[in-house]
Amino acid sequence: MALAAGRQVRAVWTNELGGRTFEISGADGRQFVKWAPPDSEFCLANEAARLRWAVNFAVVPWVLGNGSNEYGQWLLTAALPGECAISPRWKADPATAVAALGAGLRALHDALPVETCPFSWSVHTRLARAAEIPPELRDPPPVDRLVVCHGDPCSPNTLIDDSGNWSGHVDFEEMGVADRWADLAVATWAATWNYGPGWENALLEAYGIEPDPARTAYYRRLWETC
Repeated sequence: MALAAGRQVRAVWTNELGGRTFEISGADGRQFVKWAPPDSEFCLANEAARLRWAVNFAVVPWVLGNGSNEYGQWLLTAALPGECAISPRWKADPATAVAALGAGLRALHDALPVETCPFSWSVHTRLARAAEIPPELRDPPPVDRLVVCHGDPCSPNTLIDDSGNWSGHVDFEEMGVADRWADLAVATWAATWNYGPGWENALLEAYGIEPDPARTAYYRRLWETC
């Protein structure tokens, strides 16, 4: 790998669409490079643009470079402190992990300014990409609160430090303005996938909000669709 320039490379993640993430480490510290095949539905240039905007307001990776060629596309970022929220350590301590997930998502929503965000993740924006719109998605619930959503708030995209506090967020390809329940519905769902049933309300409590079954159901169905 040319980006490694002789430094140590370790594969750390493979997604369901063939993309891979590698850690590069050396005397100058750690970096991460994401790679996606040329025909991938992921667009790492979109993520780079969102990170370059968000880094002015929140704890997200600093973009060191990105590009593409006939072999695929890549995104190189500086490392953040902390460990993935589904590492063995945090899966063994779900109470701490879920509290960090909720607090971290709230901090992200509070930090990113809606008024100047150039990206959308609204219901309209997402449904415009759907081949067919299911009837139950044609009448979205009223917006609770507009925030700049993460766009992929699944547990692995939050980092947790040694003290058990959130320390940053990664993977921002879909980041954009939307109702905060677009994130919360998926974040609580993911908590049950990764830590087992019963952790949804703990995440909402750490975020500082009461459950909202109607919005949760709608945004989970939207997540499944587009």
